[in-house]
Amino acid sequence: MTRFAATFAKPRPALVAFITAGDGDTAANLDALVAGGADVIELGMPFTDPMADGPAIQKANLRSLAKGTTTADIFAQAAAFRQRHPDTPLVLMGYANPMTVRGADWFAAECAKAGVDGVICVDIPSEEDAELGPALRAAGVNLIRLATPTTDAARLPDVLNGAGGFLYYVSVAGITGLQQAAQASIEEAVARLKAATDLPVAVGFGVRTPEQAAAIARVADGVVVGSALIDIIAEHGEQAAPHLEAFTRTLADAIHGAKEIAA
Repeated sequence: MTRFAATFAKPRPALVAFITAGDGDTAANLDALVAGGADVIELGMPFTDPMADGPAIQKANLRSLAKGTTTADIFAQAAAFRQRHPDTPLVLMGYANPMTVRGADWFAAECAKAGVDGVICVDIPSEEDAELGPALRAAGVNLIRLATPTTDAARLPDVLNGAGGFLYYVSVAGITGLQQAAQASIEEAVARLKAATDLPVAVGFGVRTPEQAAAIARVADGVVVGSALIDIIAEHGEQAAPHLEAFTRTLADAIHGAKEIAA
């Protein structure tokens, strides 16, 4: 089984935890997320123009870039993570420029070499799949697609075509971290998406508390949390790891127990 398949086959929803590479002590922070119970790790590739990300992740990108973080550093962090955590799925999340500037084949090969399981590229829509998708799939790396509240029934098959790993439902038509969708709209959207695909559906954007995460986990296969974790790194800097682990554990406990509560 792939790492994604093994993770989402567990009889509980998954916590997908996002941090930005190069922001704080990345290795210690990644280890803290796993120790706290995160099931899937998203590692953000810092970029100067992160159009989907709100203020918290924008600032994390700038902190990372100010330290001189490079794509080579990110792949080194990914490879080291894979050595320490052989079973935890790792996703690189970012934007087209850093992923394609050296060519899609180069990027895909580096992902495979580092043990990266999946890639989320925010600004390459499914209509432009040829820019990155074929190279990733040829290298055995899942291209994780985004669906949004504006993804209608006519476009959804294009979004799902060539997708792998899981489907990421962006629950608000906006940027990360600032607002949360109504639970009823999330439940309707997840039901619609699950009727259209066998891929697990994970919900993100605006999830900040264990209570919010648990409510979503009752209907989704996974819950993505990012800005709330980034805020901890912003507050504690290089010493963020124990604080990250403690907060991640509250999220993981809420998510992992959500279906039992619902039952």
